[in-house]
Amino acid sequence: MHYSRPGSSVHGILQAGILEWLPFPSPGDLPNSGTEPATLHGQAGDGTPGVAMETSRRLSREQIFVLISAASINLGSMMCYSILGPFFPKEAEKKGASNTVIGMIFGCYALFDFLASLVFGKYLVHIGAKFMFVAGMFVSGAVTVLFGLLDQVPEGPVFIAMCFLLRITDAVSFEAAITASSSILAKAFPNNVATVLGSLETFSGLGLVLGPPLGGFLYQSFGYEVPFIFLGCIVLLMVPLNMCILPNYESDKGKHSFWKLITLPKVAFLSFVITSFSSCFGFLDPTLSLFVLEKFSLPAGYVGLVFLGLALSYAISSPLVGLLSDKMPHLRKWLLVFGNLTLAGCYMVLGPAPFLHIKSQLWLLVLMLVINGISAGMSLIPIFPEILTCAHENGFEEGLSTLGLVSGLFGAMWSVGAFVGPTLGGFLYEKIGFEWAAALQGLWALTSGLVMGSFYLLEHLRRRRRSELQNILGTEERTALLSDER
Repeated sequence: MHYSRPGSSVHGILQAGILEWLPFPSPGDLPNSGTEPATLHGQAGDGTPGVAMETSRRLSREQIFVLISAASINLGSMMCYSILGPFFPKEAEKKGASNTVIGMIFGCYALFDFLASLVFGKYLVHIGAKFMFVAGMFVSGAVTVLFGLLDQVPEGPVFIAMCFLLRITDAVSFEAAITASSSILAKAFPNNVATVLGSLETFSGLGLVLGPPLGGFLYQSFGYEVPFIFLGCIVLLMVPLNMCILPNYESDKGKHSFWKLITLPKVAFLSFVITSFSSCFGFLDPTLSLFVLEKFSLPAGYVGLVFLGLALSYAISSPLVGLLSDKMPHLRKWLLVFGNLTLAGCYMVLGPAPFLHIKSQLWLLVLMLVINGISAGMSLIPIFPEILTCAHENGFEEGLSTLGLVSGLFGAMWSVGAFVGPTLGGFLYEKIGFEWAAALQGLWALTSGLVMGSFYLLEHLRRRRRSELQNILGTEERTALLSDER
């Protein structure tokens, strides 16, 4: 989907790809595109058989534009984010930054991502989803270009301070665009949230796939500046496109708050899972490239290819998990639990952990990253619809305000882990080495999987007891009525 073919267009590529995954909503669920939808019972409004089935298999023009906009921010932002991994830690070391400081540079992104999530999620309706999306994309592209000029900055405290400043600005702008994007997608596809988010994670995966090898290649061929300037300009070129095609959605201001949402027990546990996963991913940013360089003596370009296993498997598995999640919602909880437990096993073997007495080999490392990507799709894709369903069951209104809260909460919890992961990961890498540090990350994933599994089992038992009690009460009432009649 990231390349064009003769005789095809972006519209055609998107529609051909996404149509494979979407169980389409009924006409009443589609955003108003100015055209009257056909009926869904084998014939159109004029009585022509078969036309309605063809119409129902098509995305509306407005939905296509939403998909293009979301795909552009997923692809562009993840490419810009992921190019740091293969070569930035080494460049930062040359400028006088320690491994702990490098971890903090990666981690501060997530800290301010967290703060921005809370603000933008709460005030999405006030600011406007489209403005938030376009402005966030513009600032993110501009900051990426400026990041490419950091090699001109004097080494030491000045370099480190500029790294922090640009990463913080990029975090705030990125979160603005992503919060708006998730909310707009859920608004445009109310019945297929997991499928659409899962399908568009393909573009996030492509960004993660293309970013490291492309960044490594450009770095080796042209130096430090070119990767950032090239990708930053690509993001900036997407801004006028999104200004033209992204629709505006209006919504009333909501009455509920983040506090009420996160104090729901189920949402609190799901938030813990999000934090655990993002911490595991963030841990790899400042540590994996250094470990591979030291252990296997690979050049920077090949280090980017190691990241490929994780990103590619995530990109492929996410649409499948999203489709399964929407088709069979009762499986979401078990996909989530199994994904966490699988992730825990991956991190134990990633080093591998010394107590396993397994020799560290490159093929084993790549295999664990591939399984890691699949387990990530299994756990992360079902979480958004799970939180959204729980919110609606507990009295939250159906509209853009609730979608903004859920999207902001997801981003905030992800950011907490993404701050802890690189920061703690850089520190542990220095103190105890990659093998033990990865094993500790696996222990966190194991804990979240067991906690979530226990919660779902207790929830199942409570519902079963409630159902049995209702059956007993119903039987007693019928018996009493029969006795009165006699």
